Amino acid sequence: MIGQASGLDPILCAHLLREVDQRLIELLESLAPLEWDLQTVAPLWKVRDVAAHLLDTALRKLSMVRDSWQVEAAGIHTPQDLIALVNRLNREGVTVYRRLSPPVLIGIMKIACEENARFHESLDPFAPAVFAVSWAGEDMSLNWFDTARELTERWHHQQQIRHATNRPGIMTPNLYHPVLDCFMRGLPHLYRNVNPPAGTVLLLEISGECGGRWFLSKGAGKWNFVQPSATADLACQVTIPQELAWRLFTKGIDRESARAQVVVNGDRDLAERIFHLTAIVG
Repeated sequence: MIGQASGLDPILCAHLLREVDQRLIELLESLAPLEWDLQTVAPLWKVRDVAAHLLDTALRKLSMVRDSWQVEAAGIHTPQDLIALVNRLNREGVTVYRRLSPPVLIGIMKIACEENARFHESLDPFAPAVFAVSWAGEDMSLNWFDTARELTERWHHQQQIRHATNRPGIMTPNLYHPVLDCFMRGLPHLYRNVNPPAGTVLLLEISGECGGRWFLSKGAGKWNFVQPSATADLACQVTIPQELAWRLFTKGIDRESARAQVVVNGDRDLAERIFHLTAIVG
């Protein structure tokens, strides 16, 4: 992966949801009772809360998107409204499902994961999605992007549990690289108000076997991912270890701690924006 330029093609990953969730079930079934109360990198959530969130979001997606079931008016007019709504729904879901015993939660999780995987596999990846990927600045997204966003959610929350319980991670190229590629799709929106001369190119590299290279170029009106050019000078290059990347882009580590582990060459002011990429809502 590391030698390729990423960010240019659709991320067709619906088939990966089933594998990620199978690993989630195996992980939850392996936990000892005391491990359900270990703290995760999400400050407000223990392991049981993250598991509850993964159950809640799968059931919510099926209800709202597959079944078109709405029980309240959203009233979303601003990005802040969306963040407030998502935070409230997440909080309410965790409050309910964290009460479940591990056997009950896992039993329902198996059903939810199977239904969720089957639903995403059934979608036309190039048809419009019901919900846009807001953190990428989109007002309308295609299903492939929404499914990739779903993969990042289920991958990184499972990784939070693995990190908290000292279990082996799921940093394999086939699972983690699509997650990273999806995260990076937020970069053009992140840099939308940064206006160096047209043709300015920056390189973000995630080091490690699951990583990749994303070349972002300032065009006449917006930033775009491009193929690397032998004649183009890089304004800056940022290299982030793959072990750090998922935490940085999901609020799993503070920026100062992250900066100490990231290598920046070139324009540091231009590179600084990367530390503000948040590929989650809330």
